[in-house]
Amino acid sequence: MSHTLDVLQSLTSSALQQGRGIATRGHRKTPAESLELYEMEGCPFCRLVREALTDLDLDVMVFPCPKGGDRYRPLVERLGGKQQFPYLMDPNTGAALYESADIIEYLYNEYGGRPAPQRWLVRSLRTAAATAASLPRARHGLHLMESRAPEQPLELYSFEASPFARLVRERLTELQLPYLLRQCGRDQWQDWVLPPMRKRLAPDYQPTQRNRVTLMEKTGRIAVPYLVDPNTGTALYESADILAYLDRTYAR
Repeated sequence: MSHTLDVLQSLTSSALQQGRGIATRGHRKTPAESLELYEMEGCPFCRLVREALTDLDLDVMVFPCPKGGDRYRPLVERLGGKQQFPYLMDPNTGAALYESADIIEYLYNEYGGRPAPQRWLVRSLRTAAATAASLPRARHGLHLMESRAPEQPLELYSFEASPFARLVRERLTELQLPYLLRQCGRDQWQDWVLPPMRKRLAPDYQPTQRNRVTLMEKTGRIAVPYLVDPNTGTALYESADILAYLDRTYAR
């Protein structure tokens, strides 16, 4: 029952994002090294950056910084001078930025090959929508849970507005578990159709988005979230199963 309520709340958050963070239009240039994002899942300003990353189809190494966190918050302060989030580091260019509007503009200019959303739009209407999307899950994805640190980062296949993936990202944040976020935004109409209906409406469906292709090759299906933990050799679908695994393996 608790998980069902969490899913309903997360669905509400997705609706309040007004369609952002679902589809991908791709990017012009692929970073040679992974971008690094220090953030909190429940932070509306961080959400704006994650929406842009989904739209740009850019994977990113996420270092969760929940309130009370002691692994990456002090590092951000040493690197940038203050504990403010989101904080993006790009090892490809040496860029390091606070402020969601600055980060979004940088990502589109450096990798997108198309204009960034206008700054006034990001700072006003989009921020208002991102803040509203945080309200249904206000208690989650912000505060520290005691955990054991993994030796290697985990790997999560996700897209920003997925209500099921959101629940997993919240727990990864709370447990301070670093992970490589692999974007799985939708890039063709068949991706929007539920799998059982897709088999009837598009029997010859083949994914075209790169990480969806990988999922199909690896597992024979496409769904998010999909978690890979190289520390234990575990790989699994289904948000409830993933949450139980993370708590069992890393929570204290």
